[in-house]
Amino acid sequence: MNEGTKNRITAVGIIPARFDSSRLPGKPLVDIGGKPMIQWVVERAHRAQLLSRVLVATDDQNIFSRVQAIGAEVIMTPSRIASGTDRVAHVAKDLEADILVNIQVDEPFIEPKEIDLVTSILMEDDQAVMGTLMKRIKNVEELTSPNTAKVVVDKQSYALYFSRSPIPFSRDKKGHEAWIQDQIYYKHVGIYSYRKDFLLQYSQWESTALENVEKLEQLRALENGYRIKVAETEFDTICVDTPEDLIKVRQLVDAGLIRDQ
Repeated sequence: MNEGTKNRITAVGIIPARFDSSRLPGKPLVDIGGKPMIQWVVERAHRAQLLSRVLVATDDQNIFSRVQAIGAEVIMTPSRIASGTDRVAHVAKDLEADILVNIQVDEPFIEPKEIDLVTSILMEDDQAVMGTLMKRIKNVEELTSPNTAKVVVDKQSYALYFSRSPIPFSRDKKGHEAWIQDQIYYKHVGIYSYRKDFLLQYSQWESTALENVEKLEQLRALENGYRIKVAETEFDTICVDTPEDLIKVRQLVDAGLIRDQ
């Protein structure tokens, strides 16, 4: 794809922000360093170079009002929508956009370069319909944790499979420390880009067997015969999903280890 064609492609970032959360109720509005988490995400998304627009899609009036108060664009969506991807699709159907980027509301320190990287996957590969990111795993805790999704890719960087188990299995090495020394492992970084037509189709599919077993919705695309292109990022994201996670990120900000750029 030449630079002129790339420049004509329109990419819109959408941040799905649901109020209800079983482990951290009201998650988008929790305070981090004097401002709500949703504000951290919105501000960082606006620094991405390849997005022409950034929207918040929410089901909650308090989130809606808070986003409006910081001067950002926000759309109210029905509370019945089941997943973040479905919320993005609900908003996307009425947008003039070629690419939609699903930006997670619970990653307040996401790097704008990560957003640009996942966007560029679809701008640079005409055949790709969905993109995401991965980062190399360097410790056993991440490798073995079921909370960390792992991914393996083919030689063209398309995902072969995502799993909560360590993949691939290193048959000839004993112990996970030896696995990491012998083989490169990657964790999945949960940000997605989609071509609009594909996203609207994807959101209509029924959940699939592997998706239900692993509780990883990206497997729905693979099980329906579509490929997901994956780019490697050097940045590590910090997901705020529990009260303990919130304590950790607040400590990082208070210590000056994370700054509001």
